[in-house]
Amino acid sequence: VTEIRAQLVEQLKCLDQQCELRVQLLQDLQDFFRKKAEIEMDYSRNLEKLAERFLAKTRSTKDQQFKKDQNVLSPVNCWNLLLNQVKRESRDHTTLSDIYLNNIIPRFVQVSEDSGRLFKKSKEVGLQLQEDLMKVLNELYTVMKTYHMYNADSISAQSKLKEAEKQEEKQIGKSVKQEDKQTPRSPDSTSNVKFEEKHVRRSSVKKIEKMKEKRQAKYTENRLKAIKARNEYLLALEATNASVFKYYIHDLSDLID
Repeated sequence: VTEIRAQLVEQLKCLDQQCELRVQLLQDLQDFFRKKAEIEMDYSRNLEKLAERFLAKTRSTKDQQFKKDQNVLSPVNCWNLLLNQVKRESRDHTTLSDIYLNNIIPRFVQVSEDSGRLFKKSKEVGLQLQEDLMKVLNELYTVMKTYHMYNADSISAQSKLKEAEKQEEKQIGKSVKQEDKQTPRSPDSTSNVKFEEKHVRRSSVKKIEKMKEKRQAKYTENRLKAIKARNEYLLALEATNASVFKYYIHDLSDLID
């Protein structure tokens, strides 16, 4: 039970570590896209400045032929198209920066908060599942100790019963031998001796029989208790195996995932 408790504590530590790693990953993603948004905005501004710089030259020129060439397929026209394309790229990068700042980063913040709440709830559920599992294991341990105790009492009572049976057999055998080995005496004295010896033997046999009956009753009682405790232990063992299987195969994988 102690080893299992240590394993359960270690599992919760792993869950905490996993939570920290995911939260850190989400934080890194936020920092990444925040920096990327800054880069996109700086790039957009630089593109805008670049385009405006050369467009200003085009607007300020006094060469009418230069302006006339803008309406035909000429290097000047291509030049203007290129500058306008740069301005569009500048606007696109500005839009991309806004998307990072106003959509993606807030979404990561929300996911991070949701993950924190989810991990907190998962830990609470995990603790409850572990407490339920430990409760079942402790019940099994208690039932097992009870079974071992009653089984030991039953074995001890059985040993005492066998000892009483041996004493009974020994006493009966001793009585038979004494009757066979009796020496002839006068009728009166022989009769008195036989009566006294029989009385002693009967008294001894009755004591042994009474002791045997008590031990038989004690053995029967302990044996019934042991059988009942064994059945309860087997039922508890089956329930515990089912709980352990459910926790490690289903519950734990759900928590980790």
